[in-house]
Amino acid sequence: MVSNEKIKSIYLIAICGTGMASLAGLLQKSGYQVTGSDANIYPPMSTLLKSSGIDIKPGYQRENITNDINQVIIGNAVSKDNQEVLAVQEKGIPYISFPEAIKKFYLENQKSLVITGTHGKTTTTALLSWVLHSAKRKPGFMVGGWMKNFNGNHGIS
Repeated sequence: MVSNEKIKSIYLIAICGTGMASLAGLLQKSGYQVTGSDANIYPPMSTLLKSSGIDIKPGYQRENITNDINQVIIGNAVSKDNQEVLAVQEKGIPYISFPEAIKKFYLENQKSLVITGTHGKTTTTALLSWVLHSAKRKPGFMVGGWMKNFNGNHGIS
């Protein structure tokens, strides 16, 4: 696994999913050069990514995987025979899953509160994030919906 200090350019395969788009925004705010691709590019996530200056490539093309990419994050919905995944493997570019990326870039050596369940995760996470923010605790957060108080779906402390 590549150390975070050596990573400059990160490519997300299936970048327009709710979680992946939030992660892309967090990574961009953390100072990484972020790009990615998706077969389904549509609002609101495409709008969020474009407004953050994140380039989205339509479809999955082998030529999108260039040698300047230091880390690839592969979305959960991506199959093993995806052309970009195959190109990543052939070029020997380090790759990790969405959950591995969350741990690697944001949860290691941190206290975390993770909200799980079937219903109410976004609402509960948004409320908790706002309470911690109001208490000047500077939370980092990522949710599946749009939070008006934060004007987005993610934040970094």
